[in-house]
Amino acid sequence: MKARFLLVLLAAVSCAPKEIIPEAPDYSQATSWYVTDRSSDIDLFYISSTETFDYKVKGTAVHYAWAADSSACSGMRGEMEGVDAILSGNLNYYSPFYRQVTMETYADTTLIAARFPLAMGDVRAAFQYYIENLNEGRPFVLAGFSQGGQALVELLKELPESLHERMVAAYVLGWKITGSELEDYTSIVAAQGADDTGVTICYNSVKEPEDANPLVSYGNSVAINPVNWRTDATPAVLFDTLTVTLDPATKLLLVDGFEGTGYAWKPYFKDGCYHTFEIRWYGDCLRQNIADRCEAYLQSVQQ
Repeated sequence: MKARFLLVLLAAVSCAPKEIIPEAPDYSQATSWYVTDRSSDIDLFYISSTETFDYKVKGTAVHYAWAADSSACSGMRGEMEGVDAILSGNLNYYSPFYRQVTMETYADTTLIAARFPLAMGDVRAAFQYYIENLNEGRPFVLAGFSQGGQALVELLKELPESLHERMVAAYVLGWKITGSELEDYTSIVAAQGADDTGVTICYNSVKEPEDANPLVSYGNSVAINPVNWRTDATPAVLFDTLTVTLDPATKLLLVDGFEGTGYAWKPYFKDGCYHTFEIRWYGDCLRQNIADRCEAYLQSVQQ
């Protein structure tokens, strides 16, 4: 009986569908990038957010973007184009396609821990290729939103001093930086104002603290108000209709005056969590701030 049970079990395992891992993108190929060359002295390197959902290949679910074929990543491309138009200004823009994990992965921290390292490996490879072959020694701004913000935090942890000296600023949008990360990594320095350089900008927007998504914001230790660039509770007015106030206790941006509906990515985010607006709402503020920090950086290196 035991032998028969073992044979049945082995047969079941052998018939179980294997996980499909898409081919890695080749960053020496132009198709692995979205690039806008504006002949600027400074670059913006942007890591996109989660634009991929689980899909099936020959009946087996796939949990990563098929980034080796960027034509299959229309959501990622759309975000890259949009962010370029909103944030870049006069900067050169580089954004890599990568095997980001799917939205369904973020429903379970165990799945994130198992799958995110592959996505992070692509981001690491893309950044290394960018530095060695595309950047040509220019200063750069780093930015990432949501999953891209998560990847950016990991990238900052690995950033050598020689590169940190060329980093104008890093914008971790819609993700968190813990106290231990801030303490343990000298390449992560919390921004204190509108024009300090070599610093990291971070924030998450909600209606009330209880509306926050724990995964992206709980335990955050770095926050600044992107409307008035203050780290205290001084309120700022946006669009003449919204009041944005940083809560120093929770490190959350509390936004008053928004009456929209249908914006939350349920079940991942609930009403009152304004995760989807982190770039759209503050786009003008971010673009001007990136330009201001770039000017401050250039002035500092010319002295």
